[in-house]
Amino acid sequence: MSNRKEMLKELIKSLHEGADPEQVKEQFKSLLEGVTPVEIARVEEELINEGLPREEIHRLCDVHLAIFRESLEQGAQLAPAGHPIHILMEEHKAILRLAGELADAAREVRERGLGDEQRARLAHIKSYLEQSESHYVREENVLFPYLERHGISQPPAIMWMEHDRIRGVKKEIYSLLEGMTEADWGRLRELAVTINELLQDHFQKENKVLFPAALRVMDDAEWTDARQQFDELGYCPFTPEQARVPFGKAVAAEEAPQLAGRLRFGTGSLTPVELEAMLNTLPVEITFVDANDQVRYFNQTAERIFPRTRAALGRQVQRCHPQKSVHLVNRILDDFRNGRRDVAEFWIQLKGRFIHIRYFAVRSPEGEYLGAMEVAQDLTRLRELEGERRLLDEEG
Repeated sequence: MSNRKEMLKELIKSLHEGADPEQVKEQFKSLLEGVTPVEIARVEEELINEGLPREEIHRLCDVHLAIFRESLEQGAQLAPAGHPIHILMEEHKAILRLAGELADAAREVRERGLGDEQRARLAHIKSYLEQSESHYVREENVLFPYLERHGISQPPAIMWMEHDRIRGVKKEIYSLLEGMTEADWGRLRELAVTINELLQDHFQKENKVLFPAALRVMDDAEWTDARQQFDELGYCPFTPEQARVPFGKAVAAEEAPQLAGRLRFGTGSLTPVELEAMLNTLPVEITFVDANDQVRYFNQTAERIFPRTRAALGRQVQRCHPQKSVHLVNRILDDFRNGRRDVAEFWIQLKGRFIHIRYFAVRSPEGEYLGAMEVAQDLTRLRELEGERRLLDEEG
């Protein structure tokens, strides 16, 4: 296996150095007959770790795929309905149809002009293209992290680069459609051709290399958990219903073993030191009052708005307020406790600052009232922000 991996690396390096793909294909024919998508992914991973730029691997992906295609055609099987890979591949088909509709719409504008029917069709296509973002979000936030756990991190990174290229072209399309005129049909056609080519190329890489690699390294429990996370993130409006049939056991996969002393949560784990540091780093003041109206916690953010002392811990929250406002405190807590409200919101001017104060009912997953949380934030500077900042402030 290691010898074949080294040979694959030599093959890809020869392409990098300008070798003719057909000659390389003939030279390595016997090797390529048994190559697997996982081997390709791991070889590319090693080459990047050895110093070959990720952008160069990206440039060579098309050549790699063309050379490996014959051996890959036989191995890539469609996953069963309900499986995350099946869902993604069905969405690939739908997104390609959508891109084809865009090309058809451009021709229609040229032939029939830009009437109400054409505008409605373009608006529909634009809406679906925008909502196709769900497809890429699920890949980037569920599938890619699982692959990384299994030591496959560079191929997903390359696919993410391609996602961003696709997003860039879609952004151009949206901008053009916003002020579309009949004279723009030519540019729309160009963008439709570009997006079609990008999508076909990208989806083939995923279908023939990335997805088969994922199917080989991920176990059933991971796929069950991945499907649950897909459901949580949501789908595209065109994701076929038959692709989303129930899949796997209704039990989340076990989280990887945690180090002793970590607090386990539904979405991860933290040490007490990490948790306290995070809470103190938040740009808001937090105070928690338990179900018996006793103060149990407050964070120590850098710039306090209201005074908080450890002496108040265990104290009835009503005694932490002036008598004239106790009735308001009681009303909020009673409303929280009885389920009449979940949030109470106020804002005040304090020494030239605009202070936003919110109270939240804290409940268990079963709906049991656990207490109330006060969150106070100085919004003075945020209210003054305008425009955009997309570059890092070098001064920190």
